[in-house]
Amino acid sequence: MKLKFVGGASTVTGSCYYLEINKLKILVECGMHQGNNSNEMNRNNFPFVPSEIDFIFVTHAHIDHSGLLPKLMKEGFKGTIFSTPATRDLLEPMLYDSASIQESDAEWNTRKSMRSGLAPVEPLYTGEDVENVLPQFDVKQYNKVFHLGSGVKYRFVDAGHILGSASLELWFQDSEKEKKIIFSGDIGKKGNPIIKDPSMPDDADYVIMESTYGNRTHKPLKESIDELVAAIKMTFKKGGNVYIPSFAVGRTQDLLYILNGLVREGRLYRIDVYLDSPLAEEVTKIYVSHPECFDEEATKYFTTKNSDSTVRLHFVRTPEESMKLNKLRSGCIVIAGSGMCEGGRIKHHLKHNLWRSECSIIFVGYQAQNTLGRKIVDGAKSVSVLGEEVVVRSSVYTINGFSAHAGQEELIGWLSAFTNSPEIFLVHGEDEAADKLGELIQKQYGFKIHRPQNGDEVTL
Repeated sequence: MKLKFVGGASTVTGSCYYLEINKLKILVECGMHQGNNSNEMNRNNFPFVPSEIDFIFVTHAHIDHSGLLPKLMKEGFKGTIFSTPATRDLLEPMLYDSASIQESDAEWNTRKSMRSGLAPVEPLYTGEDVENVLPQFDVKQYNKVFHLGSGVKYRFVDAGHILGSASLELWFQDSEKEKKIIFSGDIGKKGNPIIKDPSMPDDADYVIMESTYGNRTHKPLKESIDELVAAIKMTFKKGGNVYIPSFAVGRTQDLLYILNGLVREGRLYRIDVYLDSPLAEEVTKIYVSHPECFDEEATKYFTTKNSDSTVRLHFVRTPEESMKLNKLRSGCIVIAGSGMCEGGRIKHHLKHNLWRSECSIIFVGYQAQNTLGRKIVDGAKSVSVLGEEVVVRSSVYTINGFSAHAGQEELIGWLSAFTNSPEIFLVHGEDEAADKLGELIQKQYGFKIHRPQNGDEVTL
């Protein structure tokens, strides 16, 4: 097997791995890059011929693992895409939303270019490209082995990260002995709201493993919930609003579930929560339609919930409705995308409220290097938002216990069930996180560690 690291090495976005096995050409993930220079990186030519790819495996619906699928289709891909049913359902609105952003950005840049006498800017891909890619999906349930042909078989197992997330187990035989490679996808942690805990692998020859939080351990969820309650109460006492940048998939649904629980327990009153994301609204409905992914607690909640003891949830659908939220001066929670403040409606809320000392910004997810969210978390005194320099006076909270990613302890624990000694390739993490995780794995288990870079190629 030939394995090439196309994206997602030494960084947390743009995951993509290219495999050649017995004349089959396979991709695992086809993710979009985010952060500085991401537009240029996303527009670069693929380091393979899209029309020659036979199969693609997508571990979950986050755009950094799936967002370039329509571009691949646009450039000639005609093969089959495998995912779990929930991942396929989530990707439909997410990819259409991404296409809408690409088209809108291209229109804005074209107007700017035309004024300068430059050529129009083409969108990275369009809604038509999304429409073309959706029929290529072939959904597979967890825990069942399927044969791909040419000595290759595969299985999805629950990764416990978001709805439908999976680790991919791939068996291949290009010599006398069959070998097994696992792509971890994004690994969740035990006790994540709504969904089941991650499955534990027991053997492999090679593991392509994420390392997002390889250098830190999350706070326990209970402590994080206590911190959330304290931040909300303090903000309301000061007469401000709470703004939470959140990804439409996973984190938003977890937050709504937790906030409803706090109201039911009497720790918060029936507060007003504005979900300022049409995509998040659609995703939330998809979550409810996949009870097969729920853990026992969530199953009980969704079958017995009492509407009298929940938050007052308002879906904010139009841009005009979103703009009206800035007239609400106190006493509400606004959840809006994007999670790293790189786009979406949260940027408008930051522009209008980041300078207000009575307000709070609560970060509940990872902030990649060079993103607007990371700059705020790192203590910037002022930041550029939508072309305007805005002073940071709001209280800034970082509550990492809500992360859907496994922390350092959970990542080490995920490897504990292995009965053999696989070679580990650490990806999907910044250098410091991956280096620290690699040291701990070697110390605790003695596994051979590799730290590939984008563009590296190995023969397994």
